[in-house]
Amino acid sequence: MQTPIVGEIMTTPVARARPGTSFEGLVRLLRRRGVSGVPVLDPDDKVVGVVSEKDLARHRERGGTAAELMSSPALTVHPEQRAADAARVMDRHRVNRLPVVDEEDRLIGIVTRGDLLRVFLRTDAAIREDIEGRVLPGVLRVPEGAVRVAVRDGLVTLDGRVPATVDVPGAVRETWRVDGVTGVVSRLHTGGEPGWGGGRGRAAERGPTG
Repeated sequence: MQTPIVGEIMTTPVARARPGTSFEGLVRLLRRRGVSGVPVLDPDDKVVGVVSEKDLARHRERGGTAAELMSSPALTVHPEQRAADAARVMDRHRVNRLPVVDEEDRLIGIVTRGDLLRVFLRTDAAIREDIEGRVLPGVLRVPEGAVRVAVRDGLVTLDGRVPATVDVPGAVRETWRVDGVTGVVSRLHTGGEPGWGGGRGRAAERGPTG
């Protein structure tokens, strides 16, 4: 899995409106909750549209209800989808938020551009610190310095020699799960003890697995 999934970064509970919510009610809702848009739900809590500040600004002269003002049908995502996929949907459709729905299309959260930026705009130094401080000790359990970690624009390279018993695929998977990681290259060699002589296993480039 590459970086977090939507369910790990979404906001909940979510401000919401009904189709009959008035223009004035929508304005009050956005101001009270400090948000720039809200999903509109039917009686079964299924998302039927989204009303944004832009929608309200375009119709401020005539007002109306949420059903008349909303953008519909609404673009939605599921909690198990990757954050990177949600970001691509936002960019493609030029929207700033996506309601998150369950398997029955009922609202369970919302993910915004701000949520995604907090994930992807991490420095390489912060990503490396996270990998060295959490992933390597927790998964590889090798001495400090046995594995070298290089990060450039979110692309992580793991390089070093580790015992054959080490869970290399697990380390790669956990590295993919670190916020801000955009790719992982494994140059980990198995065989012997870290820093000792012995056979050099085959280096490999790996994508996310499992």
